[in-house]
This record gives sequence, structure tokens and C-alpha cells, in this order.
Amino acid sequence: MSILKIGDQAPAFNAIDQEGNKISLDLYKGRKVVLYFYPKDDTPGCTAEACSLRDNYKTLQDQGYAVIGVSPDSQKSHMKFADKHELPFPLIADTDKVVSKAYGAWGLKKFMGREYEGVIRTTFIINEKGLIDEIFTKVDTKNHAFQVLNR
Repeated sequence: MSILKIGDQAPAFNAIDQEGNKISLDLYKGRKVVLYFYPKDDTPGCTAEACSLRDNYKTLQDQGYAVIGVSPDSQKSHMKFADKHELPFPLIADTDKVVSKAYGAWGLKKFMGREYEGVIRTTFIINEKGLIDEIFTKVDTKNHAFQVLNR
């Protein structure tokens, strides 16, 4: 669970996306950012979430949002996922989990009685000044874009 709160400064990061581009929060100064953390490329929930954001990408852009996905998958995995589903936004290959940990989106999870560490599906809305405006911890994967747009 995130230790960050609404109103906090969003942690800075430097990372690589699926195309090998350098991505940092500084590149998005003056814009609103939907920074979403998801567990794994091409799984049902993660695909539904990415496709919800893809299908509403123009509306999100029209409302001033940039979208960035983050998971611990490799750059190659992200490229296949983005190509397969025609995702128009960057996916950060957080293989060392530095970005996920900075945002509190990496931690202990439980599934079928088993505990393990993994990505805690979370979305942060970061405003033009780099402050956290909203944190979604209960993500509706199929309708996530609407959660963001109707906040």
C-alpha cells in the first residue's frame, strides 16, 4: 500500500520505456500525469486496464493528461504488449522495481493463502506542479479511464 498521500510531491524517476526512450517525471512538468502501476503484461486484468486507457486516450489527452504505465516486465515484454494492443503511451520497464518501490506500489500481497511480493495495482494522478492529486487503490480495470475522468 502506498505511503504517499494526496498533496505529496510525486517521487522523481528516470526510467526506460518499451521503445528505449528515457522517461522521467520532469519531461511531464506542466502536464497532468496518469501514472499507473500494474502487475504483468498481457494478463487479463492488466490488459483490460491498458485497453481502457487506450480506448479513452484521446479524451484523456484532451483533458490534459499524459498516461504512463509501469510494471516490472522487461522492455521487450512491454514492446510486445504495446504492439499487440496498440497502446499509444509509454510503458516503463521497472525491472529493478525502483519506481514501484518509490511510489509504494511494490509490497506484500496475498493470493489463495500464499504471501508474496509483487506490484500492488495503484494509479496516481499527478498535477501540473508535480503533486499527487489522487490515488486509486481500488482500480476497476475494465473502466479505469472512466475512474480517472470522473474523479
